Amino acid sequence: MGQRPRRRDARPGPHGGARRGVEPVTQEPPRPHGRTLLTQSWHDLAFLHWPVAPAVVAPLLPPGCEPDTHDGVTHVGLIAFRMHRIGLLGLPGLPGIGSFPETNVRLYSRDAQGRRGVVFRSLEATRSAAVLVARGGFGLPYTWADMAVARAGDRLHYRSERRLPGPRGAFSRITVAVGEPIAEPDPLEHFLTARWGLHTTLRGRTVYLPNTHPRWPLHRARLERCEENLVAAAGLPAPAGEPVSVLYSPGVPVRFGPPRR
Repeated sequence: MGQRPRRRDARPGPHGGARRGVEPVTQEPPRPHGRTLLTQSWHDLAFLHWPVAPAVVAPLLPPGCEPDTHDGVTHVGLIAFRMHRIGLLGLPGLPGIGSFPETNVRLYSRDAQGRRGVVFRSLEATRSAAVLVARGGFGLPYTWADMAVARAGDRLHYRSERRLPGPRGAFSRITVAVGEPIAEPDPLEHFLTARWGLHTTLRGRTVYLPNTHPRWPLHRARLERCEENLVAAAGLPAPAGEPVSVLYSPGVPVRFGPPRR
């Protein structure tokens, strides 16, 4: 476990009241996740990121959150991977139903307690049961999609075509070539990947769902194909130009704790 961040002086938050200083970006979890609510593993991840103005992102975040920025800029991420063996309450992962491809569109957030996290604008998944549980139980915008992940040598191919709910026709086609391991991520790579929780709206309230996992094993990656409209379907401007960051990771095991206010 990394060192706990020092508390800093409070300052006004975006919705009034006091805001604590923002916690530092750390390669290990800055706090325990508490009682294990969910276990899962993330495999063969491709991280694509584009810069976006904080003013564009701010209206899309849950109440009490503001865009998290690096050098004055926030980012939108398109993350494709394989979810593996989701388990409940620390029990072994569910065979079949708990493993599936996923592609998500995510934003970067921080809250009045200074906690950094992500906000998901959409999450494509092939398992309709998992979609229903995640939408109803955690307030996450999962959608049911036809998807596939395939590997050929050092190349990963990710495909997704949304089914329900709409908009129908939302899709992505991504191919990355995996490069050399990264001994030490640069500040932007660290900022985009070292995320230890997510913000979501659950029963009308903004909550923080913490997670813990080992330090990311990251590789450089080259983007060979990216055809998609998932970012625009998530209410954001369509990406202009090449992503500023393309990374690959073989993956990590993950534990989620219960939601916190």
